Amino acid sequence: MSSLTPPSAPEGDRPPLRRDAQSSHDDGLPATRTAALDNPAPRGTGTGTRPAPYLSTGHRTWHQPLEKGDLPGRSPGQVRPPAAHPDTHRPVSGAPATDHPPSLPARARSGIAPGTPGTAPRDDAAPIPSAEDRPQPIDPAGSDPTASSPFALLVSRPEAGRPVPHRHPHAPPLPVPVSAPFPRRPADLPPAHTAFICVALPGMVLSTAQGQLTGQGLEGFYRAGRRVLSRCQVRVAGREPLAVQARMVAADRARFTATLRVSADTGPDPDIVVERMRYADGTERITLHSAVLRPLRLPVEVALGTDLAELGAIASGRAGRELPASVHDSGLRWSSATGHSSVTADPPPADALASAGLLRWNLELPPGGTRTVELRVRPDGAGPVRAVGRGATSPVAQATAAGDDPRVQALLHTCVEDLRALLLRDPAGPAATYPAAGAPWRCGLAPADALAAARMTLPLGTRLAVGTLRILARTQLGGPGPRSGLIPGPLRDAGPYLPPGCTGTEATLLFPVLLAEARRWGLPEQEAEELLPTAERCLRWLRSTVGDRPYLHDPQPGGPLRCETQAHAHRAAVLGADLLDTYGRPGGAELREWAGELRAAFREDFWVEDRGGGRPAAARTADGRPVPHLGAAAAHLLDTGLLGSGATAPGLLDRVRTGQLARLLGGPAMDSGWGLRTLGAKEAAFNPFGHRGGAVRVHETAVAVAGLAATGYEREASSLLRGVLAAAETFGHRLPEMYAGEQRTEGSAPLPHPAACRPAATAAAAGVLVLTSLAGIRPDAPAGTVTLRPVCSAPLGEIGFTGLRVAGAPFSVRVSRLGLAMVEEAADGLQLGV
Repeated sequence: MSSLTPPSAPEGDRPPLRRDAQSSHDDGLPATRTAALDNPAPRGTGTGTRPAPYLSTGHRTWHQPLEKGDLPGRSPGQVRPPAAHPDTHRPVSGAPATDHPPSLPARARSGIAPGTPGTAPRDDAAPIPSAEDRPQPIDPAGSDPTASSPFALLVSRPEAGRPVPHRHPHAPPLPVPVSAPFPRRPADLPPAHTAFICVALPGMVLSTAQGQLTGQGLEGFYRAGRRVLSRCQVRVAGREPLAVQARMVAADRARFTATLRVSADTGPDPDIVVERMRYADGTERITLHSAVLRPLRLPVEVALGTDLAELGAIASGRAGRELPASVHDSGLRWSSATGHSSVTADPPPADALASAGLLRWNLELPPGGTRTVELRVRPDGAGPVRAVGRGATSPVAQATAAGDDPRVQALLHTCVEDLRALLLRDPAGPAATYPAAGAPWRCGLAPADALAAARMTLPLGTRLAVGTLRILARTQLGGPGPRSGLIPGPLRDAGPYLPPGCTGTEATLLFPVLLAEARRWGLPEQEAEELLPTAERCLRWLRSTVGDRPYLHDPQPGGPLRCETQAHAHRAAVLGADLLDTYGRPGGAELREWAGELRAAFREDFWVEDRGGGRPAAARTADGRPVPHLGAAAAHLLDTGLLGSGATAPGLLDRVRTGQLARLLGGPAMDSGWGLRTLGAKEAAFNPFGHRGGAVRVHETAVAVAGLAATGYEREASSLLRGVLAAAETFGHRLPEMYAGEQRTEGSAPLPHPAACRPAATAAAAGVLVLTSLAGIRPDAPAGTVTLRPVCSAPLGEIGFTGLRVAGAPFSVRVSRLGLAMVEEAADGLQLGV
C-alpha cells in the first residue's frame, strides 16, 4: 500500500487489489453479502461482464505484465497510486484544500493570501518523501498558486519533469482495477466519525464523548490549523467525574455532563453534576452543581498541556511531545519555535504548577449552589475568534422551515448553522466571505466545492456567491498560453474505473454558471458587471481548449472524455452565452453553436445500449471505448442550469433517455435507501465505503433530487429525498460529506465513514437544496418575476419556508399537501411567473 494512503481509509477508496486470472470470475464474497444488498441481481452483473479498468497512453498504467525478477503482485515501473485519502494525492501547506485528510504533516499559515494570476506556488511544506517512494499523478492544471488557506491541509501538486510511462500496446487488460502494493505504511489516520467537532473558523475543537481532552488522536482546541491546547482533564475531589452525556448544542459548541458522588449518605445517587460547555472560540466553562444539603469545599484540578502541533502532523502521527509550561498571568503558557499558546482562568487558580501543567482551586459550594470556572485558550497575541458567519452580517440568511414533517425544521436550521461555522473572510476584501470545504480535514478553500456550495445556497442569498466568486477571480491564471483563464484546482479521485480528475476544470466551468444564476436570484448588476470579465476569460478558456472538437478533453494527455465534464461544459456554454448576450459581449453565438454540436455528439457517442434500456457512459477512453459503469456523476446530466423566465436550460440527453436515467438513479442499484450511491451496487468494484466507489455523497444526491424534480420524475426524487432526511436524523441533522452506501433495511442506520468531514460545506448546502427543491423556486430578478414549480406529490406533506432571499428581499413560500405553492412574502414589485 502506498505510504500516501491512510490506513483508515476504506479499501474501496483505493483501486481494489488484483485478483488472479483463475479467480477473476468470483468476487470472493459469501452468498449472504449479496443478499444484504437487497438487490434482485447479484453483485458484479451491473454491466454484464467485468470491464477492464481505464487504460490509455499518456497515463500511468494500472498494470503491466510481470517481467522476470519482479515481485509478485507488483507492477514494474510506476502505477496509478491510491489516493492519500479519497480526492487527494499529496499534502502541501498553504494551498486550496482537497477532499480529504493528509497522510503527511503540513505547515499551516495564519492567514489566507490570495495571489495574482500566474503567481508561482509557495513551497514551505514539511519535508516530503521522494517521488520514487511516492509516485504522484500529474496535475496539468497545477496546484492553486494562491496559498489560500490558513490551514488547508491537502493539495495535489504537479511533479515537474516527471516522466509518464505508457502502457505496452500488447499488455492485456485486467478484469478489475488494480493497485500495486507499497512497502511503507503510515501511522493510522485518527478517525473523526465519533468526534464532537465544534467549528467557528478559524477556531475548532475536537472532543470525544467523554468530555475530557486527553491529547490522544485529534483531541484539542485548534486555531488556524494549530493545536493550541491538547489536554484538559478535570478532577473533582481527587476523582475524575463519570461522563453521562455529550451533545452538540450548536455548530460551535458542545455540552458534556458528568456526575460525582461526594457524600457517604446518599447511596448510589450522584450529588454533584459537572457541566462543561466547550466553544470553538477557545472557551471552556466548567460548572459544578451541588445537590448536597450542606456547604461543600471541593478541590478542583485541571491538568493542561499542548504540543502546538499542526493538524497535518497530528494526522500522520508526528505531533511530538508535550511542551513544558510556564506560569503566566492567571494560568499557563507554552512556547515553541513556531508559536505560543496560553490558558487564562477566571477566577484565578489558588495554585498553578508549571512542572505538572496543573491549575488548582478550592471551590466553596453552598447547599444546592453552583460555582463556575472559565478557561480561555488563546495563541499569544490573538483575541477571541470572531466567527464570520455569526450575527446580522452573515452572508447566509437564517431561513426556517416548518411543516407536517418536523425533521425539515431541524435539518434546515443545522445546515445553516454549519454553513455559517465554515465561513472564512477574504483578507483582501474583509466584507467578502467564502466557505471552507469541511472540518476537520479541509478547513480551507477548495475552489470547486466552494462554488458548488455557494450555488446550492442561492435561496439563502447571493452574498456568499459574490464573496466566493471574488476570491476565485484573483486566483484565475492570466497571461498567454493554453491555461490562461483557468481557475486552478487539485486533482481528485474519480473512483475505481477512471484516473483522477482535475477540479480546476470543474471550478472554471462553474464560475460563469454561478454568476449567471446568482444574477437571476438577485445579484446587483454592479457586482455582476464587476465579475463579468473573469467569467468571460473562463468561457474563452473553454472555447480555446475545445477548439474544433465537440468535446472538452481531460487536461492530462491521453485522458478520458468524462461524462461529468461534458455536462459541466455544456451548462457553462449555454448559461455563459446567455450572460454574454445580456451585457452585449461577443461570443454568445459561438458558445451556443458549440453547445449544439456537443449535444448531438454526446447523444451519439455517450449512450451505451443494453438489455435494460441503456445508460450514459461514465467516460470514453482516448481510443473511443465507452466506460459503461453507472455512478452518481451521471446525476449532473440532469443539472442543466437556470435561464430567464423560470426556464431550465436544455440538457445533453433527450426526453426518452432522461427518463431512462431517472429510472436508473431511482433503482435499487443506485438508491441505497439513504441516498444515491456513487457507484452502482451491481458493479464489480462496488464498495459501500468507497468515496467514489459506492458510498453515498450528499452533494450528488442533492443534485439528483433537484434534477429529477425539475424534469418531472417525482417518485425517484422523493425516494432519494426521504433517504437523505432519514440519514440526517441519525446524524443529528448534521450531514457528513459522505457515508456508507449499504442498503437500508428495517431498523438499520447509515454507517458513518471514518474519514468524512462533518460538517462539510457541500453537505450542508445540499441539505438546503433538497428541501427548497420541493418548492421549485425559479427566480428571474432582472425581469421582476419568480416562477414556482413545486413537487406536486408533496412527499413530506405541507412545508413552508420563511427567510429565504429573492431579489435582495425576504421571500416566503408554502407548499400545500396537494402540491400547490403559494408565495407569502416577496420583494415589492416581484410578480409570479407562469
